[in-house]
Amino acid sequence: MTPTPSGTGTLLVYFSRPGENYWYGERKDLEVGNTEVLATMIADRIECDIYRIEAVEPYSTDYDDTVARNVREQDQDARPAIASPLTDVSGYDILASPIWNVRPPMIMSTFVESVPLDDKRVLPVTTHAMSGLGRAAEVYTELAADATIGGSPCEARKSPTTAPTSTDGCARSRQWRDRPDSPHWVRRPAPA
Repeated sequence: MTPTPSGTGTLLVYFSRPGENYWYGERKDLEVGNTEVLATMIADRIECDIYRIEAVEPYSTDYDDTVARNVREQDQDARPAIASPLTDVSGYDILASPIWNVRPPMIMSTFVESVPLDDKRVLPVTTHAMSGLGRAAEVYTELAADATIGGSPCEARKSPTTAPTSTDGCARSRQWRDRPDSPHWVRRPAPA
C-alpha cells in the first residue's frame, strides 16, 4: 500500500501482525493486530498519510512460531523483505511498530535502512506486552544516524510565534493524549 501524499507532513508507517497476540495480559486470536489498532486510532485523530509494512514472507499467526522467527531474525541481524516497499518519505515523520523481545521487529530495520531519513524526524510509536519503547530509540538512532529520533512533531512544526489551531493535527493529538475513555489508551501526563 503506497500512501497518496496529502501534504500533511506526517506519515504513519506501521507493521502489525494479526493472529495470536497478547491482549490485556492473555493470549487471544486477533483479526487485527495491536499495532494496527493503535495506527487506526492515531489516523482517526490526526491528519496523516498511512503506509502499512507487509513482509514478503508473512509472519505466522501462531504466537510461538512468530517468537521463534523473531529470535532467529534478531540473532542473524536479518532484514526481512518488504512487499511493495516505500522509497520516498519526503516530508514525513512517524514510525509505529510492535516491540518484540525489547526492540522493533527486524522488518522495521529493513524499512529504516531502505528510505532516506536524513534530516527527518522519526517518532517511535510502539505497542508491547511489557517493555515500553524497549530499545526502539536506540535502534532507530543506530540505523538512521542523520535523523532526529523522538521529540514532538507539534513542537517541530510550530514557529516561535504561531500556536496550533483547532484544525491542526497537533492540537488533536493533545486532545487524544488526554482522553481517558479509550479502552486501548493509557493516560500519560503531558510532556513538560
